[in-house]
Amino acid sequence: MSESSKESGKTSLDSIFGKVVIDKQLCTKGEVKNCLDIAKKSITKGQPITLTDVLLSQGYLTKTQYKRLKTEVEKSRSTQQIPGFKMIKKLGQGAMAVVFMAKQISLDRTVAIKVLPNRLSENPEYVERFYKEGRAAAMLNHNNIVQAFDVGESGGTHYFVMEYVEGLTVYDVVKQNGIYAEREALLIISQMADALHHAHEKGLIHRDVKPKNIMITSDGVAKLADMGLARELTDTDAAESEQGRAYGTPYYIAPEQIRGEIDIDFRADIYSLGATLYHMVTGRVPFEAPSPSSVMHKHLKEDLVPPDHLNPKLSVGVSEVVEIMMAKKRDERYHSAQELSEDLQAVANGEPPMQARQRFDADTLSDLEKGEEDFDAYDDDDDANYSNPVGLKMAVMLLSGALLISIIIIIMLSGK
Repeated sequence: MSESSKESGKTSLDSIFGKVVIDKQLCTKGEVKNCLDIAKKSITKGQPITLTDVLLSQGYLTKTQYKRLKTEVEKSRSTQQIPGFKMIKKLGQGAMAVVFMAKQISLDRTVAIKVLPNRLSENPEYVERFYKEGRAAAMLNHNNIVQAFDVGESGGTHYFVMEYVEGLTVYDVVKQNGIYAEREALLIISQMADALHHAHEKGLIHRDVKPKNIMITSDGVAKLADMGLARELTDTDAAESEQGRAYGTPYYIAPEQIRGEIDIDFRADIYSLGATLYHMVTGRVPFEAPSPSSVMHKHLKEDLVPPDHLNPKLSVGVSEVVEIMMAKKRDERYHSAQELSEDLQAVANGEPPMQARQRFDADTLSDLEKGEEDFDAYDDDDDANYSNPVGLKMAVMLLSGALLISIIIIIMLSGK
């Protein structure tokens, strides 16, 4: 256990795991300390990894040993207490947080509690980001958004209490079944469009819409989760501090997020939702590459393969909607999530997506106008081999007419 944890009375997941590994004589105290130091350095670099990640990568633990120890460590961790709540079991863990199922004693209801790892609690930037997520979620009250109940700190542990959603994520369903049927996918994405419209009206952009952040309840209700990257449109300080840095998930991130533009707005969420719909109905992410940077480069430069080219069962309408949602230039996307909802509903009803069609028509007209300007500006001196077929036809017609008139005159004179 680190000295800071001893002093504050905190018991972090890394500390528990380190203790178990030492007790089982799988590592020495010195080896665990070295691995903890590596994990701490990763925090200062902005790419936190866990002690278990380091132990595995350094070869101190095998995957089989890790699985055996995991149950014991989780049991120790689940005894952690937050006043007013009884921990039941761990639901999941990432580099940034651990999520537990718990019982809220006063209201006798099941909730989910996200806990900030104590190794990150010592970093003010991560603590502030954690509370920002809680405050952002608390601003929203919508049936298709996971509801926030409380955020706070107890005994050095920072926690965020939210609605417990029993069910799978969209990512889980795609992984199990391959693809969604078009109608079912449209139903889920329509609910997400409504959720995003609510968030955008409150001045929030989610910035991390993806299949893993869409929960499906046992009743089939879709709920948008994880406001960890959410940002208020008016938060210029945060925008300026993040300028030039890409925040989001590479497979679903919007081009302007990749470029780290300062004026990211709601259209970034529409792009990510489009990438999510693409994955749902094709079973593939829009762009694949060996590395995250290569994937993001494709978002910026590579043309999108229309989803109906990969799944011929899809309607033309759903492909049109996806292509407008994922337009690389944000001005060419839907102007609002509400506008998107109208097209999603139309396609679900077997009707054409009129908003998307208008975008396609506008783009085509723009291309035609550009072509006319280019033609008008063309200079014959720039290309000696240039020929104007319209002018040539006119010249032939005039010469033919003159020849015909000449013949008629000759005949008339001969008759005299």
